[in-house]
Amino acid sequence: MPAIRSLQTISKKWVDRAGSAGPQYADGVRTPKKDWAGAATAAQGNWDAGVQQAAQQKSFGKGVAKAGTPKWQAKAVSKGVPRFPQGVADAQPDYASGFEPYRNLIESTQLPARYPKGDPRNIDRVRAISQALRKAKTGA
Repeated sequence: MPAIRSLQTISKKWVDRAGSAGPQYADGVRTPKKDWAGAATAAQGNWDAGVQQAAQQKSFGKGVAKAGTPKWQAKAVSKGVPRFPQGVADAQPDYASGFEPYRNLIESTQLPARYPKGDPRNIDRVRAISQALRKAKTGA
């Protein structure tokens, strides 16, 4: 039987090697072998089939159950909290351009008259915004 290194040794080696591969990662992103968008679009059928298979096998729920709430909480706090502010700041231009059409739609939507607080007719104002946004999102 071949000798195999301990799990601790193997996992430490992985951290050491993968943890120093940032420049190679960046190079791979900048100069991919294939265009990412083209390859991803061409893989639509494989994605569909994989998602259907995962749904049939109940993979999502099994993965959630295996990880459990404590693991999710620990990882979200230890990784997410420190990274969140910078991620939000980096995403500001994308957020602005993505939200702009909806913001403009909200601004241009003609709302029905406002009635006294608590008047059930005020729901028509909410409905007008909801319907306009849904139409914009789905094209329906």
